[in-house]
Amino acid sequence: MLSAQSEKQAFFIATLITFWIATLSIVFCGSVVGGNISLRYLPVSFNQAVGATTPFFTALFAYLMTRKQEAWITYGCLVPVVTGVIIASGGEPSFHLYGFLMCIGATAARAFKSVLQGVLLSSEGEKLNSMNLLLYMSPIAVLVLLPATLVMEPNVIDVTMTLATEHRFLGLLILVNSAMAYGANLLNFLVTKHTSALTLQVLGNAKGAVAVVISILIFQNPVTFIGIAGYTMTVMGVVAYGESKRRHK
Repeated sequence: MLSAQSEKQAFFIATLITFWIATLSIVFCGSVVGGNISLRYLPVSFNQAVGATTPFFTALFAYLMTRKQEAWITYGCLVPVVTGVIIASGGEPSFHLYGFLMCIGATAARAFKSVLQGVLLSSEGEKLNSMNLLLYMSPIAVLVLLPATLVMEPNVIDVTMTLATEHRFLGLLILVNSAMAYGANLLNFLVTKHTSALTLQVLGNAKGAVAVVISILIFQNPVTFIGIAGYTMTVMGVVAYGESKRRHK
């Protein structure tokens, strides 16, 4: 009798874990697709500025899903992060509503993913580590993205073959990109496991600041004083957040 109950309980737990891993994979795919779509309508610099609000969404989801609360001063530091993006949006000459909405959706999905992966990696009963979680997510992500790609981009194979003939290093570039994506996701999980989802997203904003500068230098997209002021406020909020986390450990 006890054995049967134990088996049922183990089956239920395994099913629940599979459901959450599948959810994590789908949300991850949504965040990547939404981010890529937004790049068709928004310059990289503004895309990264909007993405800097991820800590705000992460703090919100962390409280709703795990009831984890930070010090009030930490939440206060997120105010200039969000305010800066609002200011930057008003001063962005290349603003596009649909692209902006897709970027916000991708940002929220990325925050939800960070909190959920933190829950899965911190659970003692599930015994998941960063490598295993990435291993289980990958085939589910393929099952989601492959049909979606064939439906949304029916000529993707022909386009890829054409590009491969025009650019002889395309295959190598795709391979390098895949390897870098794997390493980035693995490090993402490791940082989440050993710190927190919110800290991960705030640290990610340092990458955003670099991406903004490089984007403006390479693509020469127009910027305004208001846009620069807004993103500067966002970066200052990130720095203040890091200091508040250090003082309230």
